[in-house]
Amino acid sequence: MPVTTWKAGPHEAETVARLLVAFRDHLGYDWPSDNAFLAGVEKLIEDRDTEYLLAAPDADAPAAGVVQLRFRWGIWRAGGDCLIEDVFVAEEARGKGLARALLELATERALERGCRRMELDVNEANEAGRALYRSFGFRESTQDGGPRDLYLRRHLHDPGAA
Repeated sequence: MPVTTWKAGPHEAETVARLLVAFRDHLGYDWPSDNAFLAGVEKLIEDRDTEYLLAAPDADAPAAGVVQLRFRWGIWRAGGDCLIEDVFVAEEARGKGLARALLELATERALERGCRRMELDVNEANEAGRALYRSFGFRESTQDGGPRDLYLRRHLHDPGAA
């Protein structure tokens, strides 16, 4: 049976938060708290510039994959930007095409919203993720043989945080 994907509604905030907490745990973090994730999802799922997409291995299975999309106007592209955040598939559902299906739906959603660019960040050691993103046309460099684009981050609450 084919993978099922859909845009999460407000009634699915707990499902989205559960998957994001699993992602946090997979990364080895213990913060933010489960309650903070749920509160954040409940807030953002109502924001017109944020969407959560869910995926299940088939129509009868519970959601096992999630992606967060953030939309904004991009002055350098004279059009919309779509930032892909938090792509995660639960370990038991990996290898079944959920991440690919989520990215396909993310691309559809970005195009429907008039986006001209999609961006994401990925850990350099995540070879499977990088290969998937390259298969969708994401580039790791500005040009062939040129320097890599770097995604920089600064945590204002804790300058030493990762």
